Amino acid sequence: MDGFFRLGMVNQHKDLLKPGDQCIGGGYYHFDYTSNRIILDRSSYDFGKPKWHLLEVLKVPSVYRGLRLVYKYDDNFHDEFNVSEELRIEYYD
Repeated sequence: MDGFFRLGMVNQHKDLLKPGDQCIGGGYYHFDYTSNRIILDRSSYDFGKPKWHLLEVLKVPSVYRGLRLVYKYDDNFHDEFNVSEELRIEYYD
């Protein structure tokens, strides 16, 4: 399954969806410019935590090229998930 990475300042994650889209999770983000990363964490109230295991390819807007994506779980059981290393990333305009 291919997934599109979308982020934005919205009230609800559903506001990022386009007609016909299905969401496999969401959360929050911040930019860590020191380490060139986008840190993803927490979960969407409506869609839960991202279900990375459902994806083979993550399509990321090309404006984020050069930044690594990392998801940090909010528990003490999981290590952070290095999205950029675990999934094939394709950039699009």
